[in-house]
Amino acid sequence: MNLCVRAALACFLAVSSTVVSAADWPAKPITMVVPYPPGGATDFSARVYAQYLPDLIGATVVVENRAGAGGEIGAEAVSRAAPDGYTMLFGAMGSHAINSVLPSKPKTYKFPDAFEGISFGTAVPLVLAVRSGLGVNTLDELVRKAQENPGKISYGSAGVGSSQHMAVEKFQLATNTRLLHVPYKGSGPAVTDLLGGQIDMVIDTLTTLLPQANSGKIKFIAVSTADRVKTIPDVPTLKELNVKDYVLTTNYGLLAPAGTPKDIVRKMSKAMQEIAARPDVQKKLVDSGAQAYATTPEETDQLLLDEVKKWSDVATRAKVE
Repeated sequence: MNLCVRAALACFLAVSSTVVSAADWPAKPITMVVPYPPGGATDFSARVYAQYLPDLIGATVVVENRAGAGGEIGAEAVSRAAPDGYTMLFGAMGSHAINSVLPSKPKTYKFPDAFEGISFGTAVPLVLAVRSGLGVNTLDELVRKAQENPGKISYGSAGVGSSQHMAVEKFQLATNTRLLHVPYKGSGPAVTDLLGGQIDMVIDTLTTLLPQANSGKIKFIAVSTADRVKTIPDVPTLKELNVKDYVLTTNYGLLAPAGTPKDIVRKMSKAMQEIAARPDVQKKLVDSGAQAYATTPEETDQLLLDEVKKWSDVATRAKVE
């Protein structure tokens, strides 16, 4: 057999193998990697979808938490996994996009090129919350106080380059204010210090802040979504308060390693969309402060590019390294 024939045969066999594996998928459990610790918003959303996926795709979905480096350890592991449909990433899309554009963050894979977009799963509003003793009740009062006292009003975040940090950087650009950043190792400690009065404000997810809504220790000033949130209907949006170009949600979604067969990606995306349409799933997510939000693979890929562009612009304008 000459070299040309052998090469052609090898190519045929490789393609045939891929086609067969895609046709037979899934033949074993699927690992859904969550790149954050158990119990957080990403983990909660992942487990909601993992609960219903087996009935639609015919295989068990095992949620595996691989936390560390702001979500990058788990994301890198999935980016290097075999593109066979058995290892997927359920991550925070904004956080991965932010990590990809900040010069100080190690680059061990290229986002979003290292992945195939399957579907977003959950959209979570951000809430601007202040400590009750700050002496402000409205956004106008907060902005005026911040402009009169530049660098004095403090805000907490989950760390430099976290989505909470970047959300406030975007807020400062939009309102011409300068606030004092106090980075923490996670949202939990930041919210604890907000409740204790050690910092003045945060912009964080509704899922994180909702349990404290009636504590009397913090005030919800505004939400980041285009429309008011059903869970907290009396809280105005930043958009209706005339903060320009400030419509944000924290989006969690499902990605596969680049090169995963398209029919596997589409089958998984269709299942995610069916789950997101279930009334019981929608209620479960709304009660937690989130919203079911599923997309096609094409929509997912475009939204990932939009996230990278948005946070690259904020990082450049705010000079965040």
